[in-house]
Amino acid sequence: MQSSSGTHVMEIDGFRGQLITVGQSDYDTVRAVWNGAVDRRPRLIARCSGSADVAAAVRFARDHDLEIAVRGGGHNVAGTAVCDEGIVIDLSMMRAVSVDATRRTAAVHGGALWGDVDHETQAHGLATTGGIVGHTGVAGLTLGGGLGWLMRKHGLTVDNLLAAEVVTAEGSIIRASADEHPDLFWALRGGGGNFGVVTSFRFALHPVGPTVMAGPVFWAADDTIDVLRFYRDFVAGAPDELGTVVRLGTVPPFPAIPEDFHWRPAIAVASCYAGDVEEGERAVRDLRRFGTPLVDLVEPKPYVAHQGAIDETVPHGWHYYWKATNLTGLSDAVISVVADHAYTASSPRSYAVMFHMGGAVSRILHDATAYAGRDVAHNIVIEGVWLPEESGQHATAETAWARGFLDALEPHREGVYVNFLDSDDDTSRVREAYGDRIYRRLAGVKAKYDPDNAFHHNKNIPPG
Repeated sequence: MQSSSGTHVMEIDGFRGQLITVGQSDYDTVRAVWNGAVDRRPRLIARCSGSADVAAAVRFARDHDLEIAVRGGGHNVAGTAVCDEGIVIDLSMMRAVSVDATRRTAAVHGGALWGDVDHETQAHGLATTGGIVGHTGVAGLTLGGGLGWLMRKHGLTVDNLLAAEVVTAEGSIIRASADEHPDLFWALRGGGGNFGVVTSFRFALHPVGPTVMAGPVFWAADDTIDVLRFYRDFVAGAPDELGTVVRLGTVPPFPAIPEDFHWRPAIAVASCYAGDVEEGERAVRDLRRFGTPLVDLVEPKPYVAHQGAIDETVPHGWHYYWKATNLTGLSDAVISVVADHAYTASSPRSYAVMFHMGGAVSRILHDATAYAGRDVAHNIVIEGVWLPEESGQHATAETAWARGFLDALEPHREGVYVNFLDSDDDTSRVREAYGDRIYRRLAGVKAKYDPDNAFHHNKNIPPG
């Protein structure tokens, strides 16, 4: 095979997509992932056009003993979508979404982003639980569990997964569902990319929007303890329809926010009501009236607009470093730790985010899927963020800030969401994300479908 520039590249039998190697003009662009701090140089990038290409690429990699990385959206903070020296099986050209409005299902290809899904499903007034950033990949978010605005009403993304097409470590194409390879289907719903390459998903959809009551309310950082104590009681009695996320950092420079508030330390509670707009207005009324807000951006808006509202605050190419944990609760002690640490980062782009779980998430049987955090009420992800040109100024400081923040929460930690784990220093925490019972079961499924651990460039669960 020849590239458009005439450079000789590797050939893969039966492959119809695009093969990119070192030296081609688009190599650096295609190997880049969301986290600009990740800089890896694969030997070959196989941009697949469909499942047959994925299967051919897997067989090629196994035959040539190549390290395998799998790229869906490329959005994972640890950068597992790209490897050094090996092959990247890249699904980013496979972004089709097909909606069956009658059956309320969607077929989604493995390289799709959540913005692609929302765009198609909302044309029918339907949605499923997806990430809170539109350029997050469907595959990675789903396979780890899938947190989003709709989860308290409609469950996690994995709770809405009906079937998946999977390319196995042998290069075979199989279907996993409740009736076909049910052990694999169980493992895919929370066990990450350990078991094969998922080339398409089928999701259940629900009536949502297209207009929802949603948006953030900001208060000054000095009000953090009071806001979080109020929030703790407010969400304890919240209806399932109300999804909320707390953000602690600085005020993003949104056009709708007065410039005087831009980059000012602040706490925000963002919400989205998955139901009637008037009911949503009543549900968030007390939140909006609490204390003295700096800015209130809660209003009726298109669901797709809310889903993409923070996309520009976490763009591709910035440098990101995360630490995360599930919390035992929002006790006064936890609130004090959060208030003491949230605003001490050196970069104005760094922040912490807390998700309120519960609702439909907690009503699924604990062992029904591989997602282990059914009893978690709140979790937190601590996000060090800086510009590439600021690495000398912020990289070490933000890493230390995130680690110190997590250490301070040690007495209040209980497990972790696998999709929030960062790079090598989080490797030992994979078992923590599942607990011993689910981890052992996942290792057994891994031994059946990938006994050689060919798919290990991920939050790895070795065969056992």
